[in-house]
Amino acid sequence: MQVLIYGGGAVGLGIASCLLNSGHRVDILARADTCNLLKNEGLFREGIFGKSYFPPPKFSCFTDLKEITNPQKYDYILVCVKSYDSFNAACDLSENREIFKENTRVILFQNGWGNAEIFLQFFPKSQIYNARVITGFLRPQKNKVVITVHADSIHIGSLFGEDCAFLKEFTQAVSQGGIPCEIYPDIQKDIWAKMLYNCALNSLGAILNVPYGKLAEQEDTRRVMNNVVREIYEVMDRKSYSTHWSTPQEYLEVFYSRLLPATAEHESSTLQDLREGKRTEIDFLNGAVVKLAGEVGLSVPYNYTLYVIVKFLEKKRLA
Repeated sequence: MQVLIYGGGAVGLGIASCLLNSGHRVDILARADTCNLLKNEGLFREGIFGKSYFPPPKFSCFTDLKEITNPQKYDYILVCVKSYDSFNAACDLSENREIFKENTRVILFQNGWGNAEIFLQFFPKSQIYNARVITGFLRPQKNKVVITVHADSIHIGSLFGEDCAFLKEFTQAVSQGGIPCEIYPDIQKDIWAKMLYNCALNSLGAILNVPYGKLAEQEDTRRVMNNVVREIYEVMDRKSYSTHWSTPQEYLEVFYSRLLPATAEHESSTLQDLREGKRTEIDFLNGAVVKLAGEVGLSVPYNYTLYVIVKFLEKKRLA
């Protein structure tokens, strides 16, 4: 397979390492500093799935699609940029159709809800697939990725009911390269499960500047999280979406007994972004819930309050 990794962050390099490990051809589109290190020193992977090293001749790295002077025709393009960069990525890819085969698939390795809809403005449903990732990736150096935790297989599927059978070669390649990966036709349920978890914990942990476990210790913060979850279930019901638990009560039982304790020491990505003065992905988390609620005339005050507070903090730090 010929695969383009669009985004050389921790997730992109982690998936690239799997495909390289299983013998496939990989090109990486990354920022200049990352690209320079990858070209000069290669790609390093460490962590719970072992160590690997890929010298520069094993892959190519670019900072711009225009640099691919003898365009490859990619079987898969994996979008591994932050959700707020989805529109720019979709534009860029759509303006460089020469790198596409007739049946090239675009797989979105991104957080939140709304990325597929952005790509749908530029590509047909048959080309767009989503990945659900609950594996922990860190990038301590620009050309080094560490896999820190793995909760479940990477799931790949279509939000639009498209055929997924042909994805078997891709999922097998990722699995053979070190991280379990499988086809999951009902990927919507997975993405909303991750939305429930992230919307309940991510923004509240960032606002209060605490790890996830602290949020469960007080009745007031538990009440906030409970209501965030209930509001999301109302939105899912009105928009005809679903997840693995049929009621908020069922989800909250699992949330407090299993999901939250397993990540009690974790600090949210939103908190980390705010600390570093970076833009957050809140528009695709609680912000997406607010947007969907507005489309069906629902009020979601808990999600809205968390959203506007994080947006205030984000703008304050970016100013």
